[in-house]
Parts: sequence; C-alpha cells; structure tokens
Amino acid sequence: MTATLPALAFAGIGLMGLPMTRRLLAAGYPLTLWNRTPDKCASLLEQGAHRVENPAELCRDANVVMLCLANTEVVREVVFGPGGIVEGARPGQLLVDFSSQEPAATREMAAELEARTGMRWVDAPVSGGTPGAEAGTLAIMAGGREEDVERVRPVLAHLGQRLTRMGEVGAGQVTKVCNQMIVACNALVIAEVVALAERSGVDASLIASALAGGFADSKPLQILAPQMAASQFEPIKWHVRTLLKDLDTAVKLSREQGSATPMSGLAAQLMRLHGSQGNLECDPATLVELLREQCP
Repeated sequence: MTATLPALAFAGIGLMGLPMTRRLLAAGYPLTLWNRTPDKCASLLEQGAHRVENPAELCRDANVVMLCLANTEVVREVVFGPGGIVEGARPGQLLVDFSSQEPAATREMAAELEARTGMRWVDAPVSGGTPGAEAGTLAIMAGGREEDVERVRPVLAHLGQRLTRMGEVGAGQVTKVCNQMIVACNALVIAEVVALAERSGVDASLIASALAGGFADSKPLQILAPQMAASQFEPIKWHVRTLLKDLDTAVKLSREQGSATPMSGLAAQLMRLHGSQGNLECDPATLVELLREQCP
C-alpha cells in the first residue's frame, strides 16, 4: 500500500508539526523530515521517517513538500536561503505551506519559486491548535490552483476535518488572518470576563459550563475560561507571540486594503503589552493575568 502513496517531506517539527507528521506516518506515507533542531525529529525517526541535513534535500524524493514554520521570515529562509528548497525543487512538485504568514509575501514567494523551479505553491494555514492536530480535526483554508488543492486533498484529509479552497495563492493566508482576528479578540474578552467575575465574587470556574450552548459559547471559551479561572497555564498549547504576530499581520493587511480593524488593532496593543512583560512564549491563557493586574 505504501508504494502507491505519494512521498511527502515536512519542514518544521514544532507544536503543530509534530502531531501532524505523526498522523501522516500512521497513514503510511513515506516521510522525509528537516528541522532546525534535529533532536525534535527523534520520535518520528523511530516511526519510520527519514531526516535530511538541509531543506533542499527534502525535494530529492518527495512529490509534496510541506512547511509548518514560525513566520514569514523563517519560511523565506527555508525556501530561498542557503541550502533552501529552491535549490532542490523541480516541476511537478508541490509546496504546501501550513505556516501563518503575510498574504502578500506568500504570493511573491510562490511566484518566484514557480518562475525559478516550476514548483507550485499551495498556502494551507490551519486552525484547531494542537488538539486538532493530534485528532486530525483541523480546519484547513487553502489558496492555490484548484487542481493543486485537489491533488493534496487526500493527504490533507488525514490532518483536517475540512479543507476549503478560498481562492488563488494567498487566499488561505487572508482567511487565516480573519480566523486569528476572531480568536485573539475572543481570548482577550474571555480574560476580561474571568477577571470581572472574580472581582465580583462569582466562581469564574463555572463560566464556561454556565454559558455552554448559548450565544456566547465558543471553543475558545470552553478551553480558555477554565484554564484562566484555575491559573493553569501549562502545558503550553500555543503561544502569545503567535497571536501577536497574526494580529500584526491583520493590522498590516487592513492598511494595505484600506479596511478598518479597530478591535484587532486594540487587541494587538494589549497582546504586545502582555508579551512585553515576559509572556511571549507563554500560553494565551495567561492573558487573564494582564486583566487581573489592571484591576485596582
């Protein structure tokens, strides 16, 4: 069966990349890995993956090369830097980028990669966090040619419950920006709610269950409110720096498009304030501490 499956390659074995690659290996795909910190690949090598020394080598045997990296700058370095994917890419291969990055930069890099190598690009950022990555229930929003998105749909079915083509290259990133605007603003409001409930003498640990099924309910509420109420900030499932990066992308995109995003702009400033207090690598559940501190 394995011989009939396309060979895959993956760069970026982090909080999301690790469970995603585990699922691909469990589905029987031949998988080649690269990560800046090689030790993070150890458990995957035990499952049958192979590791290479630089991103260019990912292209040697793979039909599809996948990225799950921190930001635009890291994606650019892995694709176009020394030993980058551009040095090994060839026509017929697809690059699928799960990273969250700037839409304009995505379009520019996709055009350059195809012009130089013939390799085409699908931007496919995801939502659902590490629980979704582990369960294979991510929401995947894709940008790229229709035939390219359909080509990788069977592979991505092992990672997500839903894959939606949003348009041409870059459209997936725009959709992810919209997703993160909702998530980040929601997280800050939930922190306000928990802090206010506590100050008012209400048991904040009951907020999530009390509001379940109502109009105010959401996955962030059910996940974050109990953690905030209990001051349970570990294990870290995602990072404040990630939400801040995505909010900054949202504000930049809104300027480029002449669109007003006042709520997201304020959220970015509050997230930056929290991050400046040493919380960039912390879980966003720690946002409740920011609101607790603002109370007299």
